[in-house]
Amino acid sequence: MAEQNNLERQKELTEKLSEASRTYYAEDREIMSNFEYDRLYDELKKLEEESGLVMAGSPTENVGYEPVEYLPKEKHASPMLSLGKTKSRDELKEWLGDKEGLLSWKEDGLTVVVTYDEGKLVKAVTRGNGEVGEVITPNARTFKNIPLVIPYKGLLVVRGEAVISYSDFEKINSQEMSADQVYKNPRNLCSGSVRALDPAVAARRNIQLIAFALVSATDHAESGDVPHDFGNSCEKQFVFLKEQGFTVVEYRKVNADTVVQEIEYFEKAIEENDIPSDGLVLSYDDLAYAESLGRTAKFPRGAIAFKWADETAETVLREVEWQTSRTGMINPIAVFDCVDLEGTEVRRASLHNVSVIKELKLGIGDRITVYKANMIIPQISENLTKSDSLEIPSVCPVCGAPSKIVRQVDSEVLTCTGDNCPAKKLRSFVHFVERDAMNIEGLSEATLEKLIGAGLLHEFKDIYHLKDKSEAVLSLEGFKEKSCANLMESIEKSRHTTVPRLIYAMGIPGVGAAVAKLISGHFSHSIEDMKKAGIDELSEIEGVGEVLAGAFCSYMRNETFVSQLDALAGELAVEAANSGNSDNSLSGLTFVITGSLVHFGNRSDLKELIEARGGKVSGSVSKKTECLINNDATSTSSKNKTAIANGVQILTEDDFLAKYMPDYTV
Repeated sequence: MAEQNNLERQKELTEKLSEASRTYYAEDREIMSNFEYDRLYDELKKLEEESGLVMAGSPTENVGYEPVEYLPKEKHASPMLSLGKTKSRDELKEWLGDKEGLLSWKEDGLTVVVTYDEGKLVKAVTRGNGEVGEVITPNARTFKNIPLVIPYKGLLVVRGEAVISYSDFEKINSQEMSADQVYKNPRNLCSGSVRALDPAVAARRNIQLIAFALVSATDHAESGDVPHDFGNSCEKQFVFLKEQGFTVVEYRKVNADTVVQEIEYFEKAIEENDIPSDGLVLSYDDLAYAESLGRTAKFPRGAIAFKWADETAETVLREVEWQTSRTGMINPIAVFDCVDLEGTEVRRASLHNVSVIKELKLGIGDRITVYKANMIIPQISENLTKSDSLEIPSVCPVCGAPSKIVRQVDSEVLTCTGDNCPAKKLRSFVHFVERDAMNIEGLSEATLEKLIGAGLLHEFKDIYHLKDKSEAVLSLEGFKEKSCANLMESIEKSRHTTVPRLIYAMGIPGVGAAVAKLISGHFSHSIEDMKKAGIDELSEIEGVGEVLAGAFCSYMRNETFVSQLDALAGELAVEAANSGNSDNSLSGLTFVITGSLVHFGNRSDLKELIEARGGKVSGSVSKKTECLINNDATSTSSKNKTAIANGVQILTEDDFLAKYMPDYTV
């Protein structure tokens, strides 16, 4: 009977973990935490060892998930295996023995294999299922720190982790994403961005590539290709990669006597580390020795992963706070009895959304266990009581308007239905005055709250009439003549702005600073043309897409929104598209841009530059086209064929800049 129960549990765990892997690798979403996955994985592995039976599809045998269908696929020259893992420091010492090793971060992003030949980046492929990955070369060219040309002229294959930093993640979620698009963590955002069909998406996400392994380096010699000599040292490979311009994963050279001490270094460093990581990797420095150890069906024997032994603490849930955001999403925050985790006092943890609350079956007074995900972010790992008694608010906690649970992507979220919610208004004003928007210094969230509470601010245009209400402003707590004068000066300074800043400041869901710039550039910075635009035209703008186009059009058709936009525009001195630039050297010339770019985030950025100098950019090649800008001059694309047929010159990005904009610095 016990054997039968164990077998059923194996089947259950195999199904759960396989589904978690599928959603994690193929759909860029998580249905369970890393903590929970590791716990269930260890349980399954133990059951398999006891029974001697491994079910088909067991995650202890699989090393990844099949690549999604919409990107070209390619088989890796050598399999990309997972690493064996341990949480024991003593086990690491024993594993290392009398050898020297390199201890480094285990970055948490998406593994990418990049290939260089004759000094140029020629290919980038995702990990995929370890055997077959997705070709994402155009996207990789947009990674902000990746070298496109390197000194080494042989054939070089490198593995790296594509990552988005915590600081960039927070900025992107706050500036580019609407309530139904907010990503849960940097890893999911990075994975989706790296594998996006449109390279412009990857370009504006500040993706970095952190090199962690040199797969092969082959020198091209007259006598034939020969392996590059690294003196049998993994560290020398890292030094070589740095010389080629790669950002190499931070590492420490260790032996059995120093490895524990260096782990402690990384434990302290993780608190300030802006790059997401989920542990460490220990590898042998002796390349020949590591190679001689071979591999198991799933793991190479020359390296091992060290996973943080997540410190958990049991506590009691006392309250769930609900906070209304600018977009109307009402976010739950768990408040519990203070516990000490990783040396810090923790009282609160985000619950993300309604789905998480339902999955945990939470109720006030429940005993819960909490931990710090990757030693940083407080999370609830388990609910020991499972009372499932927590009431979801039926009204917004700020304005009292009815709340509504809506399904967004893979989860349920609570939203405020009130049009005049003070929380929405406050956060909208906070967004309006931030640096990338109207850039008004002195209007902090606390100051805005006072001004709104005093009835001095109702619409954005009211900011530009505060000077007429100086006495009322001075009567508020914290204001003195000097601070009031400084504020009025900052407001006056902000009257001089640009169309992209104005559009971004208006807070259209999903239209972040980058998207506002794309749309503004497409319509030559004409707000009137933007109002008339349809979804189809907006969708064709590289980097926008149908969802954002729909949101933008919806707002531009809303009478209240347009009225506020017009009233605000009347208070401002909005710069023309080519303001401050008297260079009309491209006047009368028409250009066509195609393919991926190196020096610009996307084609719209280059288009904006051309238009700022009096030129025009068309979507199709004709006899009137001055030149076609294409970094792949040998391409057999229709634009290249049309250009050749019409005698139109095809220039690379560098050749174009050298000929038409020699003063432009890239």
